[in-house]
Amino acid sequence: MPAHYNVMFLCTGNSARSIMAEAIMNRKGRPNFTAYSAGSHPAGLVRPEALKQIEAAGLSTTGLYSKSWDEFTKPDAPQPHFVLTVCDNAAKEICSVWPGQPLTAHWGVPDPAAAVGTPQEIDCAFRDTFSILDPRISLFLSLPLSTLDQLALQKESTR
Repeated sequence: MPAHYNVMFLCTGNSARSIMAEAIMNRKGRPNFTAYSAGSHPAGLVRPEALKQIEAAGLSTTGLYSKSWDEFTKPDAPQPHFVLTVCDNAAKEICSVWPGQPLTAHWGVPDPAAAVGTPQEIDCAFRDTFSILDPRISLFLSLPLSTLDQLALQKESTR
């Protein structure tokens, strides 16, 4: 059983949902998990509303930036054990080929960056998204690590 797991959160723009998931996982998953995030068409910036939610939860925003999933296809990039898409658009796209055949899953989460309305309504959309991701990540982390390895072995044997 690996002592450490890398988790990749994917979204199209990598400006809100995947960034929040990365911050949550990096806090709650220590020391067994390290999270990364990326996008198929990165926005180039992290939405300030996403950073506000991360900071409000007492999580670090250090090192968070909008980046392409191509950064993680290089030979020296961290190899993901799990790849989780958090938006429907990214789930439909042809993803990069990830080394090591990681387990993949789709967690459809509404896009707060698409929210329109008053500043309070937009903040509420980002808060709602954070409130969806936080317990999902907690549930993921509550799985016994030996079960995760068994799932990986089952996936490998079906290829």
